[in-house]
Amino acid sequence: MAPDLDPAPARAVGSAPVFDAPEAVVDAVRRRFDRRRVLVVGDVMLDRYVWGQVRRVSPEAPVPVLQLERETEVPGGAANVARNLAGLGLAVALAGVTGDDAARTTLLRILTSEGIDPDALLIASDRATTTKTRIVGDRQQLVRIDSEHAEPLREGDSERLLGAVTARLAGAAALVLSDYAKGVLTEPLCQDLIARAGEAGIPVLVDPKARDFRRYAGATLVTPNRGELAAATGVPAGDQSGQLAAAERLRGDLGVAALVLTLSEQGMALVDSSGTSLIPAMAREVFDVSGAGDTVIAAFAAGFAAGLDRGDAARLANLAAGVVVGKVGTAAIETDDLLAAILSERAQEQAAKVKTLSTLAAQVRRWQAAGERVVFTNGCFDLLHVGHVTYLERARRYGQRLVVGLNTDGSVRALKGPDRPLIGEADRARVLAALAAVDAVVLFDEATPLALIEALRPDILAKGADYRAEEVVGAREVRGWGGQVVLVPLVEDRSTSAIIARISEGGARNG
Repeated sequence: MAPDLDPAPARAVGSAPVFDAPEAVVDAVRRRFDRRRVLVVGDVMLDRYVWGQVRRVSPEAPVPVLQLERETEVPGGAANVARNLAGLGLAVALAGVTGDDAARTTLLRILTSEGIDPDALLIASDRATTTKTRIVGDRQQLVRIDSEHAEPLREGDSERLLGAVTARLAGAAALVLSDYAKGVLTEPLCQDLIARAGEAGIPVLVDPKARDFRRYAGATLVTPNRGELAAATGVPAGDQSGQLAAAERLRGDLGVAALVLTLSEQGMALVDSSGTSLIPAMAREVFDVSGAGDTVIAAFAAGFAAGLDRGDAARLANLAAGVVVGKVGTAAIETDDLLAAILSERAQEQAAKVKTLSTLAAQVRRWQAAGERVVFTNGCFDLLHVGHVTYLERARRYGQRLVVGLNTDGSVRALKGPDRPLIGEADRARVLAALAAVDAVVLFDEATPLALIEALRPDILAKGADYRAEEVVGAREVRGWGGQVVLVPLVEDRSTSAIIARISEGGARNG
């Protein structure tokens, strides 16, 4: 994506509000977009990651020395678009070319395991599989190594690919052209595919990289970023008002129904026959923009496949991109992530702190990937008082994020007796979420929070100083993965039991 820019439009444009998703959108996500079938065609590649830590500079040259920890491989380019669609629940067929090599074997294995149909992934005789290798030290990319052949696809290979895609068009809900300028999506192939999809009434969505956008003429939607629009129109990426005007002209020249200009963490601009709407970004944290464009085009395709209008599909895509830029490496959106993000946007900020375990586990990983220490504590917190508040504030000081495991009503009754809790679990969770010291609340029904601790893997486990370290549930596990256990001083003479006793005594005297 293009560098950050200060928004400076020279003309008035519409600005969309925060995405208060209609029920139709929420239902579409929950139904996994009716599992409609989408075809993805384009430049397929393999993304390799070499992960490690940097602790010194090489004595041989002024370069960092990476202490290798692990290596991972994920599908990239058009294959990452397919992964995003599969993660959202759609049936996906992927078409493109690879070499006859080990990278192809790896791609086929991963794609098949993720439920993506790779049968139209053809072997081209003149090239190896496009591969990008990223060296990542301390969560920062140090260097990228590309192995690719970007010459236009040979005519015979292009004809074979056209035939493979045409054979799969029937019944498709959308066709995505994912162009990474590696030679697969030539102008003749693009125009043939757009024409055949048009004849079948199938929307065509394009993520462009070519300098000449005429190859995309007649498509339903084109989604350039600022750099791509600058290359296509000559209007500098820093001239936002000029780019918005250029986007309107380009949409008309190409005869496309809509053009979406992605603006990195500023969001996106939707340009169609009704004008231009600016949609603010919804990312909480931006950690890695790798693959964000793939998520945008996939979310648009999912929305179109489920019958959403362009405005709702655009806001859905914007929200999906906001989720994946908080992840490390080439990431794909998943239904649970997207649904959680939608529901969080719909809720008040405080109420959104109350999370399910699966959603919270993903959030904790993002916090930790950004270098933040996560503190976990737990309790009943029935009849919240100053002792509770002070304890939570003190616990928070051991890290940057505080997660509270909250006993459910059933769990409290098992611990405290049939007359407790005084306050129901939903109300207790909501009050805890209102505290500035608390970043997330998650309910648990078990006798102990051990399962929560093991799922979340916090950096710090906090408990009141009325415990001994060896009594703290989860202490051994947290220390096992390198975390710490801390005992937090309590406020004396402050407890829910004491408050209840005083209330009971007062009632007895007045009775």
